[in-house]
Amino acid sequence: MHSAELSAAALSRVDHLVYTVPDLGAAVEALEERLGIRAAPGGRHEGRGTRNALISLGERTYLEVLGPDPKGPAPERTRWFGVDALAMPRLAGWAAAGKDLQRIVEEAARAGVTLGAVQEGSRRRPDGVVLSWRFTDPTVVVADGLMPFFIHWGDSSHPAASTPPGATLVGLRGEHPDPERVQGMLRAAGVALDVRAGAVPALIATLDTPRGRRELR
Repeated sequence: MHSAELSAAALSRVDHLVYTVPDLGAAVEALEERLGIRAAPGGRHEGRGTRNALISLGERTYLEVLGPDPKGPAPERTRWFGVDALAMPRLAGWAAAGKDLQRIVEEAARAGVTLGAVQEGSRRRPDGVVLSWRFTDPTVVVADGLMPFFIHWGDSSHPAASTPPGATLVGLRGEHPDPERVQGMLRAAGVALDVRAGAVPALIATLDTPRGRRELR
């Protein structure tokens, strides 16, 4: 595929982007200034030590701003996406929509790519509604974070439906010192992403916002 085709294929699979931050309140303020949209509180991940705020990027796509939960108990395990070690915000990963997650894991394994095990997740929205989902373990980092984890919302309402609108995801690409190897791993999991040569691994999202076109990385 050419770059434009890879980008279109990736956009068709994005469920959400994970933007990790050391301080959620400060990040919400900074993103509102930069994007012109204020992220809405999403809720706490019980037992994980994290909380989030969300911005819609499309009908079934959103930006998750993920940070530590200072009011919650310290988690028994390291927080998701390296939140504990963050010095500054970064686009740390992405989730791809899928249905038969076990099949995705098994097909990737046959091609030599080990994804995270399928597990259950949930969080309670500020209005009391509990969202639940199935996903592959996002703590299993593949291709230096350019491989998505996979998620299926089942009967739960998709978060994008109740999240502040106004932004649109128009591009997603990666950078990596070995882009061909990474693209091969992505193909093994049934996803596409435009990965270009770069000195360090990076995920870059392009958004159309009320403040114009912006990049997150």
